[in-house]
Amino acid sequence: MLLSMTGFGAAQAHTAAVGVTVEVRAVNNRHLKLTVRGADPYPLLEPDLEKVVRRHVRRGTLHIHVRAERASTAAAPVLNAAVLADYLKQIRAACTEAGTPDLVAHLATGALALPGVSPEARNGHAPAAPPDDEWPLVEKTLEAALDKLNQMRRDEGRAMAAELLAYHTGITGQLDAIRALLPNVVGDYRARLTERVRQAVQDAGVSVAPEHLVREVALFADRTDVSEEVTRLSSHLEQFAEIVRKGDEAGRKLEFVIQEMGRETNTLGSKAGDVAISRHVFEIKGTLEKLRELVLNVE
Repeated sequence: MLLSMTGFGAAQAHTAAVGVTVEVRAVNNRHLKLTVRGADPYPLLEPDLEKVVRRHVRRGTLHIHVRAERASTAAAPVLNAAVLADYLKQIRAACTEAGTPDLVAHLATGALALPGVSPEARNGHAPAAPPDDEWPLVEKTLEAALDKLNQMRRDEGRAMAAELLAYHTGITGQLDAIRALLPNVVGDYRARLTERVRQAVQDAGVSVAPEHLVREVALFADRTDVSEEVTRLSSHLEQFAEIVRKGDEAGRKLEFVIQEMGRETNTLGSKAGDVAISRHVFEIKGTLEKLRELVLNVE
């Protein structure tokens, strides 16, 4: 099934110790990229979160927000009074020696943040890992959010597949119209050339050997032969439809096939030598541009 690279998913889970909420937003990207924000320490655990994500998503930019609201079970913070008193004593002595006793009160307000005064000051950084009973809950919640994200991506993918196949039908119709015109291109050129030569001969009072006209028409037929381009473009269209219907890792495959269809279309337009065919080529090019924009959002 075709998958979009954009979507949103959110999930929540709770235990007696913690409540977890995970939100995942996805946008298109040629590769897989994660940004993580939220409760400590999860922004630091992006590699662990990415392992979970890779089980669900192959490419795209994912913004993951993890909120963990932990129940407060700890006692009130215990300050190290002896260390605090020593800091304050040193602050007063330094201010007295410097002749600035009025700065004591100002400097003392920052003493709680000095190393060794409080547990927070001693740690100075987020824990390296979540509590033992918390990570399994976050992992499970992330999985649930990714499931909802993928449901949205599948829904959008179905709509995109229908649109891609509609564009495919449009290009196929233009190509069929080109096929119908091809048998008449050389004949029309022969008629136009014969009329121009007849008029020129009549005006100049000279004659032209028939074999010269035949040779000129043959050269034109060779220059404007687009049968190979039409055949290859038709083959690419069949590949395109098959990839869309299968939908497995379709994005990069479709990008390549559209590129090849564009190459054949450009060659066809430059060789065709017919105004009516050029109009159909122009329509095909316009549709290919729409396909390129749409396929950028296919995983």
